[in-house]
Amino acid sequence: MLDVRTIETSSLGDRSYLAHDGHFAVVVDPQRDIDRIVALAGRLGVSIAWVLETHVHNDYVSGGLHLSRLTGARYGIAAADDVPFTHVPVRDGDVLDVSQRMRIRPVATPGHTFHHLSYILDGPDGPVGVFTGGSLLLGTTGRTDLLGQEHAHELARHQHTSARRLADVLPDGAAVWPTHGFGSFCSATQADGDASTIGRERRHNPALTLAEGEFVERTLAGLDRYPAYYAHMGARNAAGPAPIDRTPASTAGPDELRQRIDAGEWVVDLRSRKAFARSHLAGTVSLGLDGPMATWLGWLIDWGAPITLLGDTPDQVAHAQRELARIGIDRPAAAASGEPAEWAGRRPGRLASLPTASFADLAAALRHGHAGALPPPTVVLDVRLPGEWRESHVRDAVHIPLPELPRRLGELPAGPVWVHCGSGYRATAAASLLARAGRTAVLIDDAFGGAADAGVPMAA
Repeated sequence: MLDVRTIETSSLGDRSYLAHDGHFAVVVDPQRDIDRIVALAGRLGVSIAWVLETHVHNDYVSGGLHLSRLTGARYGIAAADDVPFTHVPVRDGDVLDVSQRMRIRPVATPGHTFHHLSYILDGPDGPVGVFTGGSLLLGTTGRTDLLGQEHAHELARHQHTSARRLADVLPDGAAVWPTHGFGSFCSATQADGDASTIGRERRHNPALTLAEGEFVERTLAGLDRYPAYYAHMGARNAAGPAPIDRTPASTAGPDELRQRIDAGEWVVDLRSRKAFARSHLAGTVSLGLDGPMATWLGWLIDWGAPITLLGDTPDQVAHAQRELARIGIDRPAAAASGEPAEWAGRRPGRLASLPTASFADLAAALRHGHAGALPPPTVVLDVRLPGEWRESHVRDAVHIPLPELPRRLGELPAGPVWVHCGSGYRATAAASLLARAGRTAVLIDDAFGGAADAGVPMAA
């Protein structure tokens, strides 16, 4: 009996997999922090025989090369991908005999990338499932524009063909194990559900229910922006990533923190947005670990800029360091843990708070021109992505997506800025950026879905 274990990286919306027969294992699309995989193999008492990549990843740094070197496993990469390190070139139609009870059959499934492979897992009685990487996802497919907009149409056509090829060669009961689609920006649209089979995808996946032309048109029309740091991931993976380094960063005291803030560096508060709003070190940016911190920070910064991490505990800082290393931000410039008062050196003048409001407060402020103790808004700022804005937005709001805000602050008129997103996480980051720039910001820490019911005037 074959067993497939999922190693989930929910912060990036990705999954890695370990399939085993009780003795030997295959690992598919490992993240950079391979200690999780090594520990799982140890608990199961299995030896990793193969490490396989479905494609050269654009959204994270792979741990495949390091894992193969550490364990002695064979490292399989598409033969068409030209990489400089030792590996096994894998081709469509190959058969990888892992053991007498388990084998892998690579299938060419271009679309997410030109050389993308999926891997069918066979047991003694035939196909068990397929590792689909960024090809056939749960109710959707991988996006097709990561190699450049000029290739998006051609790759979307390939994606449609690839999904149908998998459906043609696999039975309805075969499991579908994608790498992307659980919040990842590598997904064309959000995934549907947590698990699936070929049969379910036949009934619901647009790649299998729509004709090619309609699928391509719908896929390309639905693509929103993706993180800027993706530009660095493919090249890093193709060159051969170095092993992860999670040794602790140097500890910064109050004076060093103030110097870094005054120099305009990124000093990031990892605590929850509610804790940040209550009290924080003035000039810091809120990107809490209760959300996709690495994704937004990697998207916001100039690549290579020094980053200092602030957390409640050393464990929180270490967690953030792990998250950042997954996208190639290897070494924080410095770190500190504790409370804002400690980071401020017990100097109250270095502390700040962030006024918060609800959409009901916004509706009242827009209706009556005042908001109680809150400064009335000169402008309402929406920092969601363009696709979210097009669906619905607050009437007369200004739209600047969060990743563009640092360089577009000067476009906002003078006066208090009330800022919102979809839930409050991105809005808190935006409000902290505004405050860092000396602006008066009010955080709307509320769900956008309730804005209309709260009486906020809307536009579509």
